[in-house]
Amino acid sequence: MQTLVSEKIKSLKCCVLIPTYNNAGTLQRVIDGVLQYTSEVIIVNDGSTDETSTILNTYTNIPQLHFSENKGKGMALRKGFQKALEMGYHYAITIDSDGQHYPKDIPIFIDTLEASNNKDLLLIGSRNMKQEGVPGKSSFGNRFSNFWFWVETGIWLEDTQSGFRLYPIKRLEDIKFYTRKFEFEIEVIVKAAWRDVEVKNVPINVLYDHNERVSHFRPFKDFTRISILNTWLVIVTFLVIKPRNLYRRYRRKGLRRFLSEDVFGHNDSPRKKALSIALGVFIGLSPFWGFHTVIVLALAVILKLNKAIAFTFSNVSLPPFIPFVLLASKEVGNFVLGREDSYDFATMMENYEMLRHLQTYIVGSFVLATVSAVVIGALSFILISLFTHKKVILKDG
Repeated sequence: MQTLVSEKIKSLKCCVLIPTYNNAGTLQRVIDGVLQYTSEVIIVNDGSTDETSTILNTYTNIPQLHFSENKGKGMALRKGFQKALEMGYHYAITIDSDGQHYPKDIPIFIDTLEASNNKDLLLIGSRNMKQEGVPGKSSFGNRFSNFWFWVETGIWLEDTQSGFRLYPIKRLEDIKFYTRKFEFEIEVIVKAAWRDVEVKNVPINVLYDHNERVSHFRPFKDFTRISILNTWLVIVTFLVIKPRNLYRRYRRKGLRRFLSEDVFGHNDSPRKKALSIALGVFIGLSPFWGFHTVIVLALAVILKLNKAIAFTFSNVSLPPFIPFVLLASKEVGNFVLGREDSYDFATMMENYEMLRHLQTYIVGSFVLATVSAVVIGALSFILISLFTHKKVILKDG
C-alpha cells in the first residue's frame, strides 16, 4: 500500500466509494487497485445479477451495501454517502467499477484537496475526450452536459460527466436530492455550486476498452431524464438562483455601492449598459406577469448583456407601481386602437376592470414598453457616456 497517500486519505477523513452493477469482469481489478492506496473503502452493490456478490464475498474487511434490486447509480451513490457519513467520513472519492478509471489517479484528488485553502471542494476528473477510442456519443454528451452546467451555474468545466470524483459529503449532507439514476451526478454538482461549493476539474487518465467495458447508460431513457432535470434546473436558476445572487451582492454592498460597482461602475461599454437598461425596462413593462425575472435574465444571457442592470430595471413593475403600469398600458392601448374607455383609479383598484379589455391592455403594454425602453435607453446612453467621459478626464487630469 502507498503509505503516504493512505495517511493523507485517513487524515482528511476521506474514503473511496465504489458503486457497482454487473461489472464482475472488472470489479476485482478496480477494488485491488484502490486497496493499493487506502483501506478506507465502501462498496455498494446495486442489485447485480452476475458474479458480483461472489467476488465481494472475498473482501470481508470492506464495508458493503447490497441492494436486492437495481435502484440506479444515483441511489447507490446517495446510500453510499449516507453510509460514509455514519462512519465519520467528510469526503468520498467515487470511482466506477467498469475499469474506465485508474486507481493510480486517486493521489491527484487527495493532493488537490490538501493543497486547496478552500476545503468546500468538489473535484471532477477531466478525461481527455479527444484521445483515440472515445465513443462519439460520450464526447457529444459531455459537451451537452458542460453547456447546461454553465447555464445553471456560470461555471465552465471541461468534463461534467466523469464518475471519478471527490465529493465533500459532509458539506453536502443538508442538501435535498431527488434523482436516482445517472442524472444524480448532474443534480449534485449543480446544487453544490448553488451552495457555494467550489466545483473544478482535475486531469485523469481514462481507458475505453470496448471488449471489456460494460456500460449501463440507456441513451433514450437516461437522456430524457437528464433533459427533464436540466429543464427544471434552468427554471430554478433564473427564477431563484440568479435573483438570489444579485440580492446577495446588493445586501453585501448596500444600494449605493451596488449601483456604483455592479450597475454603473461595471466595465461594460455605455452602449451595453444602455441596452441592458432598455431590456430591463421593456420586460418590466411587458404583460408577462410572473415571468419577468426569468425572461430578463435569460435574454440578458442570450444577448450577452449585463444581467445585474437588466434585472434591476425590470423591477419598474414592482407591486407599488403595478396599478400605474396597468393604467398607463390601458390608456396607451386606447390611443393606439382608437378606443374610448373611462377608468378612474378607484375603480381599477377595486376590481381591475381594465383587464376585461385584454387586447387593449396587451397592445398598450407592448407599445408602452417599447417606447419607454427606447427613450430610457437613449437617455441612459447619453448620461452614461457623459459620466464615463468625465471619469476619464478626471483620471487623466
